[in-house]
Amino acid sequence: MIVTKYTALALAISAGATQLASAADFVGDQAQAKGFVEDASLNLLLRNYYWNRNKRAGAADDKDWTQGLQGVFSSGFTQGTVGVGIDAFGYLGLKLDGGAGSSGSGNLTYSDTLDNNGNLVPGKNHDSYGKAGAAIKFRISRTQLEIGDQQPSTSPVFAVGGTHLTPETVSGVSLMSSEIKDLNLEAGHFYSGTSADTTNRDGELWASYAGVATRAANYAGGKYAFNDNLTASLYGATLQDIWNQYYASVNYVLPLTNTQSITFNANGYHTTDTGAAKAGKIDNNAYSLSASYAFLSAHTVTLGFQKINGNTPFDYIGVGDRNNTGDSVFLADSVQYSDFNGPGERSFQARYDFNLATLGVPGLSFMARYTHGDGIDGTHMPTDSAYRTYGYGDGGEHHETDLEAKYVVQEGPAKNLSVRVREALHRGNAAQAEGNIDELRLIVDYPLSIL
Repeated sequence: MIVTKYTALALAISAGATQLASAADFVGDQAQAKGFVEDASLNLLLRNYYWNRNKRAGAADDKDWTQGLQGVFSSGFTQGTVGVGIDAFGYLGLKLDGGAGSSGSGNLTYSDTLDNNGNLVPGKNHDSYGKAGAAIKFRISRTQLEIGDQQPSTSPVFAVGGTHLTPETVSGVSLMSSEIKDLNLEAGHFYSGTSADTTNRDGELWASYAGVATRAANYAGGKYAFNDNLTASLYGATLQDIWNQYYASVNYVLPLTNTQSITFNANGYHTTDTGAAKAGKIDNNAYSLSASYAFLSAHTVTLGFQKINGNTPFDYIGVGDRNNTGDSVFLADSVQYSDFNGPGERSFQARYDFNLATLGVPGLSFMARYTHGDGIDGTHMPTDSAYRTYGYGDGGEHHETDLEAKYVVQEGPAKNLSVRVREALHRGNAAQAEGNIDELRLIVDYPLSIL
C-alpha cells in the first residue's frame, strides 16, 4: 500500500481461497419466503479498535483508539411471485483517544487542514460520527435486485472494505442470480460511495492508486463450482473514462487424507485504459499463484508467487471523498500493509497458520507471514500517467513481516467475542515508494444477534 493511503488491506491467501472454494448460493429461493417480518434479522457488532502506524521517517504517525457500533437490519421477503424487502444499517464511531497530528488511520472522521505548502492534510479527529443507509430489494425465483446503499464484497473487481471501525458503503444497483445449480452470477452499477472515515453519501469512486475519480463503476461476472473441489470465476469491470479490468481465477482442493489437503489457487487481472483515459495509458497484467498444505487438522503452510507485468502498478477501486482503498484485490500477496503491486514487481510469500483447537484450546489461532518483493521499475512509466507521483525508481525492493494472534470465546455470555492482535513490519529501499512502517492493530469484536 502506498503510504499516502488511509486504509490497508488484509486479504491473505487463505481468505482469497475461501472466496472461491465455496459453492454457497448468493440468493435464496423466493418459493421458500416466510415473510417480511418472519425472516427478518437484526445484528449488532461492538468493535473496539486500537490502531498505531509508526511511519519511521519523521512524518506524523496514524494512531487512535476507537469504539464502534455497527447495526444491520435485514428484512425477509414478502410472499408471492415477487418478494420485496429492505436492508438497512446504522453505524456509530466514538473517539476514545487520538488528537490532532495522529489522524488518518481511516477509523475516525476528521477535519481537513493545509500544511505549510498549501497541501490538504488530515487535521483533528472528530469525537464521534454516525452514518446510516438503506436499500430496497426484490426477489423473483433465485434472482435478486437491490437498489440503494450497499456493501458488495464478493466481486474481485468491485468490493468495498470492512477492515476499519465501520465499513465502506456504495450507492447504486446490484443484481445477483443463482438460477443455475452451482453457478452464481452478479452485476452492479454504482455511482457514489462513503468511506470508513466520511459520512456523506455522495462521495466519489476512484482508481485508488491513481487518485483519479470516476462518475460510474460497472461490473459483471460469476463463479462456477465444477464439483466440491474445483471452482472457477470470471469477471469484468469498467471505471468510466479510466479503465476496463478483467479477472479470472481457478481454485482446486486436493484431499490427501482425512487430515491433509493441498489447495491450489490462481488469480489473474488484465487492466487497460478506456475512454478519456484520465489516469493515463494503462496496459497491465497481474497474477498470483499459491499452494497451501494443511495437515494434522492444525497446521497450514502456504507458498505464494505474484507478478505485475506493465509499466504502471496494479490498481483497484477507492471509495469516498478521501479515496479509501476497497477490497477488490484478490491477489496472493496483498497483505496487511503492502499490496506488492509496483510496476514490474515480482513477490514471494511464505505463511504459516496454527489452530490450537487440537491442543485443547479451541478458538485460539496464530499466523506468521513473510513477503518479499523486488524488480520494481517505474522508469518506463508513460509521461501522462497519474502514477508518476509515487516516484517509482529502478531496482525497487521491499519486504513485510506479518504476525497475528486471535482468540474467539467459545461459550458463555461472551460467546463469539473475539480478540485479535495484528503486527506488520515493512521495510524497503527508496525505489519502491512505500516507506518503512511498523503497524499494530488490536481489535475486539463482540457480535450480538437481536433478531
